[in-house]
Amino acid sequence: MPTAVISDIHGNAEALKQVLADIDARGIDRIICLGDIVGYGPDPLECVDIVRRRCQWSLMGNHDFGVLYEPTNFNSMAEASAFWSRDQFDAETDEKLKAQRYDFLGHLRVRVIEPAPGGETPILAVHGSPRRPINEYIFEGDPQNDPDKMEALFEHVDRVAIVGHTHVPGVFTDEPDFYPPAELGDSTYKFIDDEKAIVNVGSVGQPRDMDPRASYAVLLADRIEFIRVEYDIATTAERIKTIPQLEDWLGERLYEGR
Repeated sequence: MPTAVISDIHGNAEALKQVLADIDARGIDRIICLGDIVGYGPDPLECVDIVRRRCQWSLMGNHDFGVLYEPTNFNSMAEASAFWSRDQFDAETDEKLKAQRYDFLGHLRVRVIEPAPGGETPILAVHGSPRRPINEYIFEGDPQNDPDKMEALFEHVDRVAIVGHTHVPGVFTDEPDFYPPAELGDSTYKFIDDEKAIVNVGSVGQPRDMDPRASYAVLLADRIEFIRVEYDIATTAERIKTIPQLEDWLGERLYEGR
């Protein structure tokens, strides 16, 4: 049974719903989320409700953590969006629903290890990195610029890890090297017995690889496939503009995927 892997929704319900429609059209029933359900976008409550209804499990991202606790080491734009998102949770008049949403955020896990669907390859799932699962970034330039960092990260990986956080899809191998989906045959990474890999599935709600389409991945027994989905960016961008606490830039960047 294939598993759809989504990450970094960032309160973008328009993108999330289109990704879920694509997943449904492929006949995929199992969905997991690598975190950052909220933050930046205009629909934090709707996105949380969808994820807790549709996903088998979700991880804790740094923006989820920031809304639940404190937005640590955030820039001013991200911090303002975290506080605004929290205000939306607190403004819920249905006390039972408010409690359910906070309980969901409070029980998000930091890491999960499970075999690839229908296979034996162990898959480590975190939001940030295998070393610091909530908030460490793994950038596409790290294999060339910081090979020691990559070596340390791969010490925490048995075979394959799946991550989000940077919003840039691609595969890090322990050569070390980084391969964007376009450099992989059919945008697919096939597991290799003697190779470790950290796979970034990209972002549903705020891609940053200069491709504005929503990004997610499909995990199978022997491989992971990268998928891109178009959605109505204007709807999300215009909604952001109506919210004074959210910078217009958060909507404008969506058109260019940056």
